[in-house]
Amino acid sequence: MTSTTYGHGVVPGSPEREGADASGTAPVRDRPLLSYRSYIGGEDTAGEGWVYTISSRSLLEDVFSSISLKRELERNPDSPSAEHPYVVGRVAAATTEEIDLSLEAAAQAAPRWAMVPLEQRLELGALFRETLLANRQTFLDMLVAEGHPVKLARWELSCLLEVYCPESIGWYHKRMHSECEYRGRRLISRRAPDGVVCLNPPQNAPAPSAALAVLAMMAGNAVVVRAPRSIPLSTMYVLRDLVAPLLEKIGAPPGTLNVVCSNPRQTMDRWVESPFVDDIFYIGGSEEGMRFQAKAIANGKKPILELAGNDTIAVWKDADLEKAAEAITESFYGSGQICMVPNSVLAHPDIADALIEQIKIKVRGIRPGYPEDENVLLSPVRRSEKFFGLLNQALEGGAELICGGHRMELDGTPSETGVFLEPTVLRVDGLPRARELEVVQKETFFPLIPVVVPELVPHNEMRELFVDYINSNAYGLRNSLWSGSPRVIDQFVLRVVNGGLLKVNDSHIGFLPYLPSHGGTGLTGGVFGEANYPMLKTSHLQGVSVSAEAISPYKAVFGDDED
Repeated sequence: MTSTTYGHGVVPGSPEREGADASGTAPVRDRPLLSYRSYIGGEDTAGEGWVYTISSRSLLEDVFSSISLKRELERNPDSPSAEHPYVVGRVAAATTEEIDLSLEAAAQAAPRWAMVPLEQRLELGALFRETLLANRQTFLDMLVAEGHPVKLARWELSCLLEVYCPESIGWYHKRMHSECEYRGRRLISRRAPDGVVCLNPPQNAPAPSAALAVLAMMAGNAVVVRAPRSIPLSTMYVLRDLVAPLLEKIGAPPGTLNVVCSNPRQTMDRWVESPFVDDIFYIGGSEEGMRFQAKAIANGKKPILELAGNDTIAVWKDADLEKAAEAITESFYGSGQICMVPNSVLAHPDIADALIEQIKIKVRGIRPGYPEDENVLLSPVRRSEKFFGLLNQALEGGAELICGGHRMELDGTPSETGVFLEPTVLRVDGLPRARELEVVQKETFFPLIPVVVPELVPHNEMRELFVDYINSNAYGLRNSLWSGSPRVIDQFVLRVVNGGLLKVNDSHIGFLPYLPSHGGTGLTGGVFGEANYPMLKTSHLQGVSVSAEAISPYKAVFGDDED
């Protein structure tokens, strides 16, 4: 069996940098295999078998060898195929017993960790940010190895750097604890940790999502994170190699952080049924998320949902069309397989034609390629049947194809068998027609965006129409407005209540301090949906009154009789 490195390993690069043999013989690894065990109660535990991560680049270079390699390792995890340089690393699959032990370890740690002063817990966020910066390249290499274009990997890193920046941590501190003096009393408004928080990150962005567990720990909770079986390596790297040593450094009790790679259904069922679990942070699709919400509530758990997005960019008639088009093309980043990219455009009829021309220009810069290529923004789409189903339904419903609509190869050449999809833009005239199309109604998760052009109506009615259109969206993650009119902007800010975030004349997906990176209403966040600050969502508000000296309870209730 190949030699291994358990944690704190070196992230592998592409086969060319690792001794791939061009002679046709099997290439041999020239480095230890990066491996992770389950992490429970401060210890690495054995697990049962291994889950292997195959370099995403291999799917573009030699898809058949990549698939056969993965199947061989799934059948026989100890196969010599693990020596192949396409194999990035492996993570131990957790047993049922280990899933239960992780919950017990968290339950034992939670009350001890909650007693640690807030200021000390907040140090974790600052230290994590420093550690991310110190390990920036390794973090990016890990995401690229899992298929994230390097530009988007940097964007994902920027999210974490803003979430844990000094300004944001200062804002969290004020919301977690505030005090004032009143008539000889010290009045405290504070948020207390919920206890044990379980987090289920998604397959499309596991490591950045799993890193939000740090916020739950800063709130005073102990956490259990499930690393997705299909793509667990980056999650284990971030939590085991970067976060776990920081917890030890600041004196957190063992069990404050636990990470297992396990079957999703089995794990979620045990979380829901466990008496140790208080909150479950679920990231996934809306239909599955709503079913999970009902099950969690029925079992006394707080569901924290981060589900699909179906975001709208509204472009008013006085907008900067070039910059608006630039924001609209964010829809194609990662081939649309990111929940917070725009999913539809609402364009004022006066500028619709000009806006579409600008979009066509900007789309030319969105191209496929290897994920480590600096100019690549598209990702492979492995199952594209639904894309063509949505496209055909829209065209049959009266939409006009502006550009795209085909598969393409690595170099951008149109192809019937390519693993990439062209950035595709549709025009849909009339709101009644638009509301009938699934491409408008639902999140598509493809590089496919409709530009909806409403009927021309008087100015004041058009403003009402725009606001009502956005507020009537069944989803509610992010919304954007592009306008040069202060009055229009003020109306949107005042009246658009759908969504967890509203951006005006700005990047739709860019991150900022203070503001939430996630969260929303409707099918995005469920019945408790709102802007998602994980520190606040995994804690609950308490009021405290501390009198400087004993006060008469009677007078406190009824006041001075002489009054």
